[in-house]
Amino acid sequence: MSRRFRATVVLSTLLAMAGAAEARTWNDERVDLSVVDRDDGGTLPEYLHRGQAWVPGEPGHRYAVRLTNHSASRVLVVLSVDGVNAVTGQTASASQAGYVLEPFATTEVAGWRKSLQHVAQFYFSDLRDSYAARTGRPRNVGVIGIAVFDEARPMPPPPPPVYMPERNAADAAAASEAKAPTAARAQQSLGTGHGASEYSPVSRTGFVRASRNPVQVTEIRYDDMQTLAQRGIVPYERRVTRGPQAFPGSGFVPDPPPGW
Repeated sequence: MSRRFRATVVLSTLLAMAGAAEARTWNDERVDLSVVDRDDGGTLPEYLHRGQAWVPGEPGHRYAVRLTNHSASRVLVVLSVDGVNAVTGQTASASQAGYVLEPFATTEVAGWRKSLQHVAQFYFSDLRDSYAARTGRPRNVGVIGIAVFDEARPMPPPPPPVYMPERNAADAAAASEAKAPTAARAQQSLGTGHGASEYSPVSRTGFVRASRNPVQVTEIRYDDMQTLAQRGIVPYERRVTRGPQAFPGSGFVPDPPPGW
């Protein structure tokens, strides 16, 4: 049974980046990835479409990424939102900083990390208002991903000094995206905004990766329900939804449920 804990952030040694996942899960799944709507409290349902998992986001709603470690060892989880590292703000690479999960632990990441004490809340925004688009990187808006690493050996206390990887060539390449028109992703409606500040403390730790490549890469795509319906991703019965109505009730008083 999983337990909740205060996440630990690791800023660790640079290693080679793994290839992108073509489906929701690649290789052995150590960590479960899900998306929680923080405004209604529910976990967003997943719809599998052409080998990819999709979740429907509600525009304006805050959300969190829930991570559950199913293994008996610590793991490092590098979290990417819209192609941006959620800890450092760099264009995401598996070699970068991430969160360390204790054995069988669960945590929720609620925003872009601004310091060891605070995050800027994740929320479903218009694509043009997403953090990635506003920083000139709209190409990968609409996907949440994790790269998971096993630990080579336990790190004895106290943890070593933090090593901050320098910005790599991926960031330089991303700068050119600022000149690219957002129309290239016109089909995508939602992105992830840079929301209000929230207290969310973490601590630093050390972590030695057992391999250069992650043992797991998982991706979840997202967009609003209407767009997913237009793409044929959500079930038919979920496609037609009515907007708000001033007088949703109609007719006369109905009979009570059976058994009354």
